[in-house]
Amino acid sequence: MAADPLSGVRRGPTTAAQTAAHQERPPRRVLILVVVGMALLMSSLDGTIVATALHAIGRGLHASINWTGWTITAYSVGMVLVLSLAGKLSVRYGRRRYFLFSVVLFATASLCCGLATNIYLLIGLRALQAAGGAGFTPSATAIIVESFGSARDKAVGLFGSIFSIGWMIDPIFGGLFVTYWTWRGIFFVNVPIGIVLVLLCLRYVPRDAGRDAGERRPLDMGGMVLLGVGVFTLMTGISELGEAGARAWSPLFVVPVVVGVAALVQFARHIRRAADPFIAPRLIAGRGFAAVNVVNLVFGGATTGIIALIPLYAINRYHVGPLGSGTLLVAEGAAVVVTSSAAVLAIRRTGYRLPLYLGSIVMALGIAALAFRPSAVSPYAWLAAATCVIGIGTGFSDPASRNAGLQLAPKEASSLAALRSTGRQMGSILAVSVTTAILAHAADPGHVQAVVYVGFAILLVLFMPVITRVPEHRGSW
Repeated sequence: MAADPLSGVRRGPTTAAQTAAHQERPPRRVLILVVVGMALLMSSLDGTIVATALHAIGRGLHASINWTGWTITAYSVGMVLVLSLAGKLSVRYGRRRYFLFSVVLFATASLCCGLATNIYLLIGLRALQAAGGAGFTPSATAIIVESFGSARDKAVGLFGSIFSIGWMIDPIFGGLFVTYWTWRGIFFVNVPIGIVLVLLCLRYVPRDAGRDAGERRPLDMGGMVLLGVGVFTLMTGISELGEAGARAWSPLFVVPVVVGVAALVQFARHIRRAADPFIAPRLIAGRGFAAVNVVNLVFGGATTGIIALIPLYAINRYHVGPLGSGTLLVAEGAAVVVTSSAAVLAIRRTGYRLPLYLGSIVMALGIAALAFRPSAVSPYAWLAAATCVIGIGTGFSDPASRNAGLQLAPKEASSLAALRSTGRQMGSILAVSVTTAILAHAADPGHVQAVVYVGFAILLVLFMPVITRVPEHRGSW
């Protein structure tokens, strides 16, 4: 084994497939980036696009705000349960093969979501849809890391821009579908994208190399079950608080929360003892990794969940229509695309901590601004400006947070990408679940959501010292 002169990580022998991939001509690399980017775009479509249709879904399926909120939460829970498994399956069965399987599953589940006849079926299908979407990030990251050589830090950094493009276009589609057709269209749109994506992947993404015996070791089923039980029961308990008449001392809340916490504690013990754990403990709490994971959880995931509820906030507080509320997120997405593209080009000079500090401060200011509106400015203009500020902050921090973990262990790109997405999804789950639970009890949901935004901005400031623990790095890895 040879040590990487930049990261200090010891790497195994370079395979023939990796060497060939690194020698791909730039035009071929661009085509590969387009293919994986389309998959990430398709996955991102089902975040904010569903948020724009929450009100319409509730009316169409006769469901409460708490249950319609679970159409977002179920997707996040499904992602959490499958992401780390997807990272291992991507290695075991091959990046390209698992990538294709994920696309087919995602597109099929999307079609079924569009045909759902009640809220409970829709929630279940959203979890199945997430099982497909969970395979995109780990397999796509591994494909990029293997194909781009010394330019992989910049290519991976652009992933944030891809997600932001989805955030820009899906609110528009969501608003158009809800206003002029049906909320079911937000799911149907994934089907043709999936078909095109399969054809492009078969044509341009290199075939998988052979796998060694170490990649065929038994999966840690015990760890998978403990994590699944922990996350699912904990989120079920939190969701129960949103039901009419629910109390904090209700068994329907207390029992799931206790079971969830106990399962997660046991999961932490299990992975420290297991020979081949579901998630390696050092990737969760090891030196450098712990700080990166906290940043992804709070500044990435929880912020994403808070942002996803902005259209609902615009409807509840200012009575903005579905199309107008959906387009609010366009400003945020555009800001992320522009800012993150600049941050990617500068990251080898700035390192990771400076853009993380700057991004978190700007995000906190933008989120706090959502709660206030000068009398001389229209509600729509003010909310659009605030979401734009949030997007600028996100654009500054996203490339740094995405690369900070990967450069510590490039050979474990699939697992690290899965863990990063898991942390972000868990943060989103908590933010959406807690916020919708609070709103379900509010006499004036719009005003209460404004208070939530102020509280969350303060929370971001309180977590900023964690950034000092993020490992600094300049240059390619």
